[in-house]
This record gives sequence, C-alpha cells and structure tokens, in this order.
Amino acid sequence: MFTITSLMLFLGSAILLILVPGPDLLFAVTQGMTSGKRAGILSAIGLSLGNIVHTLAAALGVSIIIKTSATVFTLFKIAGACYLFYLAYKSFKHRKDPIGLREGSPESGRNLILKGFLMNVLNPKVAIFFLSFLPQFVNDKQGHAGLQLFILGMMFLILTGLIFGILAYFAGAFSQRLLSKSRFGEWMNILGGCIFTIIGMKLVFTRL
Repeated sequence: MFTITSLMLFLGSAILLILVPGPDLLFAVTQGMTSGKRAGILSAIGLSLGNIVHTLAAALGVSIIIKTSATVFTLFKIAGACYLFYLAYKSFKHRKDPIGLREGSPESGRNLILKGFLMNVLNPKVAIFFLSFLPQFVNDKQGHAGLQLFILGMMFLILTGLIFGILAYFAGAFSQRLLSKSRFGEWMNILGGCIFTIIGMKLVFTRL
C-alpha cells in the first residue's frame, strides 16, 4: 500500500513534528513534572488516543467542516480553552499537594487518560493538522484513500504515545529528584497552572 520511500518520509516527518513543542507536548511534560512519571505517561496515552478521533474525522472528511466553518472552529477552541483554564485552576487550588498525591486514587488512571484525550480532541488545530498532513502521503493508485489515512493516523498515534510518554517520564523523574527541596512541589504545581493558562490563552487567540 505504501512504498518504502513514502513510508520513511512519513515516519521522519511525523517524528520531527511530534518533537516540535506544542500544546499537547507541553501538557504531557507538565503532567509528568507536576503529578509524577505515571501521570505523565498516562496523559501521553490519552493524548495519543485522541488522535483516533482526528484520524477518523480526516478519513471521513469531517475535519473539513472544522477547517471551513468559523463557528465550529470557534466552539471547539473555546471548549478546549475552558478545559485548560479548569486544569490551571485545579493546579493552583492544589498547589500545596505533594507531587504525585492526586494520582493515588483508583480512578486516577482513567481520569489522567481522559484529561489527555480531551486535551487533544478539543484542539481544532490538531484536526486541521491531520487533514492537511496525512493526505500528503496518500496515493489513490495504491489502495483506498480512507484506509491509507486511517493506517497513517494509527502510526502517528503510536509515535505520539511513545515520544510523549518518554519525555513525560523523564520530566517526572527529574521532578522526583528535586522533591527533597523545600516547596518544590508547590512551585511545580504553580508552574503547571501557569503553563495550562498560557496554552489556553494561545488557543483562545488561535485563528483559522
């Protein structure tokens, strides 16, 4: 279905694009720093799973609606920004909680994955990115275009989960080494809240 050349080009381009600092990457790293390695990895998994929605949307042509409709685009970005502001509020509210404390409950794993999932799905720029990036590697003469889009999207999902997970893990490991320092956890939670706020503001002012 794919030639070796086109496949290698896609993988190389995808890895470089994933490594470019963006809202999703910052979110995963921040979760790792403020809530520990496990939280960072689970958030990365949630972020990567969100790509399933964007992949299906691109394959079915739904993303075109977001790209061409200012109203739908605005609704998505406002919802995403509000969610980020909520996470910022939680970080500021629980700023004095020790790092990793909030991931101790039985449901915290699901909640962390859901956070990452919502963060990704509610970002209209990701939908537009999938619609713009994936079709460049599709060849109608080599099989069903929708199937090719889905396969490429799944490959991107796996790469995203691996790269975000590794970076979030090391961010969490780095923060754990500094836990002995006075008030480090509080400052990390405040930093996380600031980062969520900045990402949210950036999303608010994002344009088509």
